[in-house]
Amino acid sequence: MSFHDGDTRAGYVSPTQVTRLRPGHQAGQAEHSQLQNKTDQLFTLTDGRRLGYSEYGTSDGTPVFYFHGFPGSRISWPAFDHDDIATKMNVRIIAVDRPGYGISDAVKHGRTLLEWPDDVIELADSLSLDKFAVLGISGGGPYALSCAFKIPERLTKTVVVSGMGPATAPGSKEGASWLFPAMPGIVRWPMLMLMGMVVRNWPESVASQMKGPLSSPDQELLEAHPELATMIVADWQEAFRSGIGGTHQEATLFSRAWGFRVQDITSRVYLWHGDQDKNVSASAAHFLADSIPNCHVTFSENDGHLSIVYKHLEDILRVIV
Repeated sequence: MSFHDGDTRAGYVSPTQVTRLRPGHQAGQAEHSQLQNKTDQLFTLTDGRRLGYSEYGTSDGTPVFYFHGFPGSRISWPAFDHDDIATKMNVRIIAVDRPGYGISDAVKHGRTLLEWPDDVIELADSLSLDKFAVLGISGGGPYALSCAFKIPERLTKTVVVSGMGPATAPGSKEGASWLFPAMPGIVRWPMLMLMGMVVRNWPESVASQMKGPLSSPDQELLEAHPELATMIVADWQEAFRSGIGGTHQEATLFSRAWGFRVQDITSRVYLWHGDQDKNVSASAAHFLADSIPNCHVTFSENDGHLSIVYKHLEDILRVIV
């Protein structure tokens, strides 16, 4: 595997490419008018389920569907976009609650990753969006890849940051994000019940103890910006708004085969991952980079699970716009 920047010549299609970011990397800036954020929006799908979503950035900007982490919700975007970068770069962020999270209705048992693109298409059509990008962070990564596999003709870009890999991938189960997917269902349910109760009743305690199991870069980030931990806990509270069913079902989904091979993704995928990520091992990104035929991966030497998004969001959005 070579380590170089991607070739941008017109018509050029390359195999996997890798970029290395080192401490001190910075991006430029842009200026655009701001959209008043729209939260708690609901769309009714053809099967009668309601899909919750929020919008951030600019109303006429480059459309990007943002897929939150695990667990998570549509309100997590501002935790990473601390400087309203989406507005400055003229990006329209559409942050969607997956089934059972936030204000989205739950679904039947047995749902697969490949049903998610159908929900996205319905919402996109309702917003009159023919083409759009998808951005998946952490547990949202598999959902972005399912879109790249199933609806490539609708996508302008596919970006995955700190993304989880398939259960069968080497090293995928090493990180803390696999705590719940790795549990038997009979154990997972009461553990999630306990987590939901603690997050709901003692949010300040959860926020103050959050940095303990994280990587050094993520710990430093939370020490410098303690409000970020508070926002993450608020996101978890929203994720559990209707109970733990969505998280439990998604943990089961992650523990099984995805229903498609990443080797069969034909569109270009951009991966970003911190070398020091303790939530999702960099091994997952290496597997995806080696398996997806047309892939550009950026590894950041001095970043973890959270810091790579917080510090490099402008670079990440620049890939899309």
